[in-house]
Amino acid sequence: MTAIYTAQHLTKKYGGHTALRDVSFSIEPGRLVGLLGPNGAGKSTLIKCSMGLLTPTSGDIIIGGVKPGPASKAMTAYLPDRMALSESLRVRDAVAMFADFFTDFDRTKARDMLLDLHLDDSQRIGAMSKGMQEKMQLCLVMSRAARLYLLDEPLGGVDPAARDYILNTILRNYNENAAVVLSTHLIGDIEKALDEVLILKDNTVMLHQSVDELREEKGCSVDEYFREVFKC
Repeated sequence: MTAIYTAQHLTKKYGGHTALRDVSFSIEPGRLVGLLGPNGAGKSTLIKCSMGLLTPTSGDIIIGGVKPGPASKAMTAYLPDRMALSESLRVRDAVAMFADFFTDFDRTKARDMLLDLHLDDSQRIGAMSKGMQEKMQLCLVMSRAARLYLLDEPLGGVDPAARDYILNTILRNYNENAAVVLSTHLIGDIEKALDEVLILKDNTVMLHQSVDELREEKGCSVDEYFREVFKC
């Protein structure tokens, strides 16, 4: 199967600091991949380079056969690591904005998911709790029929019940022709859902392996392995 998302010797430097160093990987459709690593390992930098928000120092990212740009963004649904929508917007305004921007956005799916949250579409984003804002933004992102979903810390800053909702929303709303890359350090909460892990250490790829293979080889869970590798 042809990969939907690849990096080829990707390096990103900020002055004298190297945020990513010779990163290479390949991810096929139908896979849910945990992008794992401690703070500062380069997870968010990788996702931002993939979205064209940062320019690599060297190397390439290829999404659906093209480098980051308008064509790749049209097939990639991106959840940033913080609220990207203006707090003055009402829920219905956010839905309308996504519908205008993305031809693959499904208004009906978005409306159904938002109703599930018991959100009044006249409510302003700024009046919501952080957890509710994150769930709302995720519902909008997952209402796209994208080929690649890049989710940067979707579980960060929300309570355990909200994490379950977020994970279930992701699992229910992507199809076998798409890949999901989910950045997180809360491995125990998502391990059961992952097909693969891509672990960054010292700003490069330490391990890219299927979850089943890792468990069999290491004789432990992904969470246990991660804690052992990165213990203080």
